[in-house]
Amino acid sequence: MKVRLEKVKGTRDLLPEEMAKRRWVFERIRDVFERYNFHEVLTPTFEYTALFQLRSGEEVVEQLYAFEDKGGRNLSLRPDMTSSVARLYVNSFQNAPKPIKWYYMANMFRYEEPQSGRYREFWQAGVELLGSDRVEADAEVIALFVESYLATGLRDFTVNIGDRVLLDEFARMLGVEDDIGLMRLIDKKDKLSEEEFVKALKDFGLSDDGVGKVLALIEIKGKPDEVLPRAEELFTSDEAKAEIAKLYELVDLLGSYGVSDWIRIDLGIARGFDYYTSVVFEAIAPNDLGIGSIGGGGRYDNLIEVFGGKPTPATGFAIGVERLIPILEWKGLIPEPKLRPDVYVIPIGKDLELKKAAIEITSSLRRAGVKVDYELTGRKLRKALDYAGRLGVPYVVLIGKRDLENGNVTVRDMESGEQRTVEKEKVVGEVLGLLGL
Repeated sequence: MKVRLEKVKGTRDLLPEEMAKRRWVFERIRDVFERYNFHEVLTPTFEYTALFQLRSGEEVVEQLYAFEDKGGRNLSLRPDMTSSVARLYVNSFQNAPKPIKWYYMANMFRYEEPQSGRYREFWQAGVELLGSDRVEADAEVIALFVESYLATGLRDFTVNIGDRVLLDEFARMLGVEDDIGLMRLIDKKDKLSEEEFVKALKDFGLSDDGVGKVLALIEIKGKPDEVLPRAEELFTSDEAKAEIAKLYELVDLLGSYGVSDWIRIDLGIARGFDYYTSVVFEAIAPNDLGIGSIGGGGRYDNLIEVFGGKPTPATGFAIGVERLIPILEWKGLIPEPKLRPDVYVIPIGKDLELKKAAIEITSSLRRAGVKVDYELTGRKLRKALDYAGRLGVPYVVLIGKRDLENGNVTVRDMESGEQRTVEKEKVVGEVLGLLGL
């Protein structure tokens, strides 16, 4: 009995056209990361499950692809990279010069319900900056976050900045002991209708007055010069005032980076992970695809200690590539990939000398930087030309027995049909000239 094997739910087969588009996006983001002097790292695809249990919120732990290996070890596929990067730092880099600036581009795994822009295997491009507790580090990372999207051609988006210190202060003002539970509820506000959100807050134990204050808080969002004065009125503790002063400085520094047009303040941002300690942020690009946040991050000054390391401040972000690419395609910002070769080489006949000459020319053109394919199936001339035409190849090099005996080959312009005889030794220069290389 034949078995039909399907791909696993929540995964995808990425074809050449899709891979070319992804590579285009990754290359542009990578270029910005490296201009900011971040350096690439890659950690194992799976780690001890305990690593993620120590760090991640309850929701992420429930979504782990966890398993026991043949040695009886409890392992999980990584649901994110921050834990692995922190583990790497604790293992080997605690005494390295600071700050450490690392970036990654890798696949992650979470067992969640697939939907628009969300899969069980997905890719992220992100950075981690370890070793600076200063607002300059927050500004550097957020500016890089903005510039990464701009590098892909995206302009219609905002980076919304919130603050966990202010949210914790807000929870204290409400008399809420389970501040993490409240943060998780606030983080889900955009996934619920207002009626569902209000019910969830009441089920959590808030009074009508408390619910009203939460609804008022999440509406404190907009341009920094409009929002921060309102925050000063709402929060009166010394800790909150110091945090608001830091936000003012952060906004000023981001202005110096030239990214102010994309910056907003949103005090209702909690982010999904429990480990954030101060500034948090996320990117939103309006779309009709049902895609929400396309990336986010924040400061996590306590995580290294959780993993047994010395106290080390840190901040970073991750860009959701699976969410970004559909928006870029929807906006027409990714160029159509050119998968065809620039030249197709066809030996006319089965003679070994013709094949050898075709391979020599193909190899010489490739070494000269030309994208070249070579007739590998033994098609006759007409069918080989038809195939080259379907590929959209601009030029074909034909190698016939009589021409080769005279030291020549034929170069054919596939659009005009024009053919010219060229000395075999000069064909590389001829083709480079035709291609403008």
